[in-house]
Amino acid sequence: MPDLACLSCGACCAAFRVDFHPDDLASSDKPGVPESMTIRLLPNLMRMRGTDEAPPRCVALEGEVGRSVRCTIYQDRPGPCRDFAPYAPLGIGDDACDRARRRYGLPPLEL
Repeated sequence: MPDLACLSCGACCAAFRVDFHPDDLASSDKPGVPESMTIRLLPNLMRMRGTDEAPPRCVALEGEVGRSVRCTIYQDRPGPCRDFAPYAPLGIGDDACDRARRRYGLPPLEL
C-alpha cells in the first residue's frame, strides 16, 4: 500500500534542513511546533533541531528511516513539512522525495 511506504519512510526528515517562520510555533492559544524542538536563526526564521547536523535528522523523528518511523509532532509540524511531496502518501513522489529516499537506499515511490 503506497501510503504505508511514505508514512514509514522518514527519509525526508533525515535529509534536509527544515526552516520556517515563527508563526508555526506553538503558543498559549494555538498548537504548533514546540519551541524546544527549534533553533532561532533570525527574528523571523526558525529551524528544526537536528536538521542542520551532518547527517541531518529532525528531532521530531522517531524510529528507523525506511522501516518504521513517526513524526512526534505530525499534527503540529511546520509548513515546509506539510508542503513537502504532497502526493507522497498517494505513492507519487517528486524529485526531492526521490533524492531523500536514495540517500537511504530506498527506491522512488511509485503507483
